[in-house]
Amino acid sequence: MNPGVLFAHGIGGPTDLPIPLAFALIGASWALTISFAVLAIAWKKPKFDDEPDRRGDDRSTSPVLAAVGLLLAGWVLFALFGGPESSDNPALGAFYVLLWVGIVPIALLFGHVWRSLSPWRTIQRLVYRAIGRKETEGFMAWPTWLGYWPAAAGLFAFVWLELASPVAGGVTAVRIWVLVYAAAMLVGSLTFGSRWFDRGDPFDVYSAIVARLSPFVDADGRFRLHNPLRTLPQIPIDRGLIAVIAVLLGSTAYDSFSASASWQSKSPDVTASSLVLVMFIVVVAAAFWTAARAVGGMDPTERRALPGLLAHSLVPIVVGYICAHYLTYLAETGQQAVIGLADPLDRGWGLLSGVEPSFWLSQHPSMLATIKVGLVLTGHILAVIAAHDRALAILPASRRTSGQLAMLVLMVCYTFGGLYLLFSV
Repeated sequence: MNPGVLFAHGIGGPTDLPIPLAFALIGASWALTISFAVLAIAWKKPKFDDEPDRRGDDRSTSPVLAAVGLLLAGWVLFALFGGPESSDNPALGAFYVLLWVGIVPIALLFGHVWRSLSPWRTIQRLVYRAIGRKETEGFMAWPTWLGYWPAAAGLFAFVWLELASPVAGGVTAVRIWVLVYAAAMLVGSLTFGSRWFDRGDPFDVYSAIVARLSPFVDADGRFRLHNPLRTLPQIPIDRGLIAVIAVLLGSTAYDSFSASASWQSKSPDVTASSLVLVMFIVVVAAAFWTAARAVGGMDPTERRALPGLLAHSLVPIVVGYICAHYLTYLAETGQQAVIGLADPLDRGWGLLSGVEPSFWLSQHPSMLATIKVGLVLTGHILAVIAAHDRALAILPASRRTSGQLAMLVLMVCYTFGGLYLLFSV
């Protein structure tokens, strides 16, 4: 496996995206503005469920998928700790591509299957059954003040390793990260029960949030075609939710920025990279928090609740931008990762040695550009609809239009920023 290809984050440069940047920006801003105008005129009452899902771990998991998850995790760990010490280790592709990027399309297509695939959930379940304890009843109650903050910290630890660390491509660094992560998952889940995964496992939380946007799997986990904007508002609201979403969106934006020629020409060290990564995340969170609260006619308590009540509207933006940014990364580098995992110890086992990855997407830049712009724009339009519908339910009648203007401006800014970074590297 070519490490130079593996860590070239799937986002093409200007020659790969031949649509003029000005056309994309103007078209996107008009699309959002017209969408909001139509919604303000024709959409007068909330249509979607605004009651968050509070079932948590009451839903069942699939024993078959649990066994598959254990086997896959074992195979990747076998490759990581037994394979080459160099960047040719195929587990790096599984870690940075198949896991991190693959969670999004899997959750969109199949819902929150990570709760069944997660090897840590399976281990916790088996241990609790062995000691005769219900898996949801931990030895300690989950501290309500923690909320999603452990998951936000775990997500930041991952994106920092991938995007700002000087040893991102090093096998030793990934081994250490995985060992710390595994220890945290086992200690946390054995202490707090399976409730830990709903708030503390970064990948579990990531999958659960994206799964709410799946048009194929409903809130009960049944395969049923439905309007995903009905399940999106059911994301459980808790402390740290905005931080989780801001890490996902801000880190993807930083990934585009860090690949730009202007940033690379500065030869940034780990301190500069880390500070700019944090800045992107903080700006995303602060801008959303400010726009969500920019409403008059409400008492302080009601205004404090607004960012959490509107947080779900950011998810389509996150999904659209991640899919656009990492499209070729997943489709092409992901193939290399799978081929490499067929020979986990790099001993020439030859299970897929004759298979060559296809770079068909990169060979059709015009189509690729159209798909990427379409993904970003679709995500932002869905975000505007989700935010408008929730605003109708929670804002005072006299503020239902004016109270959304700040959020509309923010959505336009996010669109401009996303497309600019998509084209500028």
